[in-house]
Amino acid sequence: MKTQLTVNGKSVTIEAPENTLLVEAIREHLRLTGTHVGCDTAQCGACTVIVDGDAVKSCNMLLAQAAGKSVTTIEGLASADGSLHPMQAAFKECHGLQCGFCTPGMVMSAVDLCKKHPNASEQEIRELLEGNICRCTGYHNIVRAIQQGAAAMKA
Repeated sequence: MKTQLTVNGKSVTIEAPENTLLVEAIREHLRLTGTHVGCDTAQCGACTVIVDGDAVKSCNMLLAQAAGKSVTTIEGLASADGSLHPMQAAFKECHGLQCGFCTPGMVMSAVDLCKKHPNASEQEIRELLEGNICRCTGYHNIVRAIQQGAAAMKA
């Protein structure tokens, strides 16, 4: 089955079986390995990407469901000149990562969170991150990074 979609601003056609998950297409067909597979059950958020402006867990979406849509992965978040997106920069500056496994999905979720809730409180950020699991940081620096990233995204 051939599926056409836009990934990180580029039109792509992927030929894959109809039961191919979006995360599988991103990682194995497009070789964009920043999107991670953590749990395969949509519980951890490591596979989060932005589809038509909304954060989705790509392990829970078929490639066919993304047909004709625009997908942004962590690789497509930075500017063309290589400068980091404000949320990526905030995660770096606030040390919002340790092992880095959850980071791409966490950053993508944070971008979506800040677009939909630009003035979220610390408690709201913690609640809105419920679908993303980090086993290393304890979330303190992640929350600070999201607050800093949100302020930079507004500017």
